[in-house]
Amino acid sequence: MDGIHDLGGRAGLGPIKPESDEPVFHSDWERSVLTMFPAMALAGAFNLDQFRGAMEQIPPHDYLTSQYYEHWMHAMIYHGIEAGIFDSDELDRRTQYYMDHPDETTPTRQDPQLVETISQLITHGADYRRPTDTEAAFAVGDKVIVRSDASPNTHTRRAGYVRGRVGEVVATHGAYVFPDTNALGAGESPEHLYTVRFSATELWGEPAAPNVVNHIDVFEPYLLPA
Repeated sequence: MDGIHDLGGRAGLGPIKPESDEPVFHSDWERSVLTMFPAMALAGAFNLDQFRGAMEQIPPHDYLTSQYYEHWMHAMIYHGIEAGIFDSDELDRRTQYYMDHPDETTPTRQDPQLVETISQLITHGADYRRPTDTEAAFAVGDKVIVRSDASPNTHTRRAGYVRGRVGEVVATHGAYVFPDTNALGAGESPEHLYTVRFSATELWGEPAAPNVVNHIDVFEPYLLPA
């Protein structure tokens, strides 16, 4: 979808100022949110693309003024309620309780098997490659253009700044889970994935350095022959 979360190529947001010696977590609650993500995914609350799609529903002002893991927490609350893992009234009651009792120890649970599974997912990720009988429509060396028609009102990985731009396929990767359908719970619908090389001037115009290129992974349904 087109929303404030798709910041590639947007102007007027000021410089990026990386934090020197930035810690992995700024607060303990961020660590908890990170571990909750794979636990809730394993419980069937959402898949990766549904999770990303929920973050894209955050109102623009809230999205820009909240922290990274707050976006995650929003998505988990949304899908947790949708999946019936908890309800909004229960969440409000528990939140208010710990606001009123800040020194109260939160409940703990021991599940070594779940901890091991989460550890593997965090360190190695999940493989989203899938088999398909469909032949790839493009090959290395083909010139392609990214479709410029309106994006769906749901999750997509077709970034705004590449739409309508011409590039060259430099690598083919086989089929992967297609985010646009997976985010809707409409199936994984594997689609071929390509790495496409774009010149910086093609993406950003004449002010860009002429000898700079950008390599971007693009799903086949986003592409047309140039």
